[in-house]
Amino acid sequence: MRHSIRLPALAVGLTLVALLTTAGCTDASAEGDGAAAPKAESPTAAMPEVAVDEAAAALLPTDVKTKGTLSVASDASYRPFEYFDTDNKTITGFDIDLTDAVGAKLGLKVRHVNAGFDSILPGLAAKKYDIGASAFSITPERAKTVDFVTYLRGGTGIAVKTGNPLGLKMEPKSLCGHAVSAQKGSVQGLSQLPEISKSCTEAGRKPVAIELFPSQDGANLAVVSGRVDAVMADTISLGIQAEASGGKFELVDGPLYAPDRYGLAVPKNSPLKPALEAAVKAILSDGTVDALMKKWEISEASRIKGGS
Repeated sequence: MRHSIRLPALAVGLTLVALLTTAGCTDASAEGDGAAAPKAESPTAAMPEVAVDEAAAALLPTDVKTKGTLSVASDASYRPFEYFDTDNKTITGFDIDLTDAVGAKLGLKVRHVNAGFDSILPGLAAKKYDIGASAFSITPERAKTVDFVTYLRGGTGIAVKTGNPLGLKMEPKSLCGHAVSAQKGSVQGLSQLPEISKSCTEAGRKPVAIELFPSQDGANLAVVSGRVDAVMADTISLGIQAEASGGKFELVDGPLYAPDRYGLAVPKNSPLKPALEAAVKAILSDGTVDALMKKWEISEASRIKGGS
């Protein structure tokens, strides 16, 4: 999916990042294999108290205001952004807290729905959900079908078996001739890995053998099992999952690949977007996002100055 900026001290306290209890309803219908996802301790910080922003709420479309609920789709396999709590039913994570805070600013309840990552944007276009919140990297291709409201900076990382026995690096040519996994529908799987593979063949080298999986857990497990040599994903999520793996895989050191931004997705030209932009701007300015980033141990380097 998805991307984010590298944590400067990734190993410090990352095993504490996991399971919040403030998620809403869950529809556990997404395709995927979650067997690789280890459980971890819940963060101790509470969800910040969020007051209604009357100016933002006044921008809500009448039908949404009347309904009183926002349906938010996330793929619950991508910690710390969205994943299942220990009951395997409740979705928790940074994006869950963030959209709960957005709902509170707008005076609305939030219903969280689990969905396969590559089905969320088509689901928005079909008006199946109000918002997609799943660490979406904002790309020109995605922006053709949905609109975004920015809330974090982003970037991609690579993880390998612990000790990096193949000596892979955070640079495209290092991956030539190697098998690399990613999640279906992710920026890494849809564009970055194909672009890297093309650059390999254009340079007379072997292409990247790209393996795509329904869930990020499955893509990570492929590294642990030796099916692939590396996995590409958002650096924050990938680093936390590596830390929780018990030493089975680790991030490769180096600069981010293709830094960009994350956004909450809404249907193209949705009348909900102005209210959503106002609510995100409010939680960015009142300290709510700062508190959530601290809770989920996301680096200050990932913070943006306002919604867009």
